[in-house]
Amino acid sequence: MREFVLVVGLDEAEATSIAARLDQPVIAHAILSKIIVKDGQLWSELPNSPRMIPASKVIFQRIFEDDFDFMAGLALWGGACLPNPRALMDCRLKLPCLVRALQYTHFGSPSRGYPYTHFESDVERVATWGNWHGGEHKDRFTGTWTGENASVIDYFLKGQAVRVVMIGDQAWQIKLVGDSWLKSAQHAAAFMALDSGLLEDTRAIRDGFGLEIVGNDYMVGDDVTNHLLEVNHSPNVTRFPELWDAYLI
Repeated sequence: MREFVLVVGLDEAEATSIAARLDQPVIAHAILSKIIVKDGQLWSELPNSPRMIPASKVIFQRIFEDDFDFMAGLALWGGACLPNPRALMDCRLKLPCLVRALQYTHFGSPSRGYPYTHFESDVERVATWGNWHGGEHKDRFTGTWTGENASVIDYFLKGQAVRVVMIGDQAWQIKLVGDSWLKSAQHAAAFMALDSGLLEDTRAIRDGFGLEIVGNDYMVGDDVTNHLLEVNHSPNVTRFPELWDAYLI
């Protein structure tokens, strides 16, 4: 029985680049595919077809709104998958992921808050909620803040937002920028010198979760203190040619 490599979450050109490096045929889905796990075998639908064919390996790169069960299916299968789906499940929900990351990071201070129905503060803070990345679902406030979702409350810290990305043992530090106080790698971000302390911290978090790829966002404070903002379990590897080349290797 001929088995395929299932590639999920990359566009056609990116999947073609991966297929050119493999000695197995590729099934590529830009969005989540329907899968079946039966008797230890993974099956995936063909693009634009209800037919299911066997897959022996999976490459999964992207965040989808409803991908948690898909990750669970891959974890139940237990076959060769990049990244490790069990590690992805540990990171997919941002609040539990942050709590887990705090046991590995050296930069967990100052401590976070968690609101019941509202949160009062006489200093500036930031509320973050939801499971999306890219600077979304954040609210900067002083005084009384009221939200409808489970949130994390951080002090508003002044400084430079950066991301440290690790693909295997290769690492890069990216300066995060934006049009407002919200910063993201989706804007005109650029590489910068890699800080050894942030690299060590990112490596500890990567190893703690068992991730092959990770992107940690930090705030490097004006007072030269560092603060872990969040862990990106599926950082964008196509944004920079250097990252994409490392990913292909």
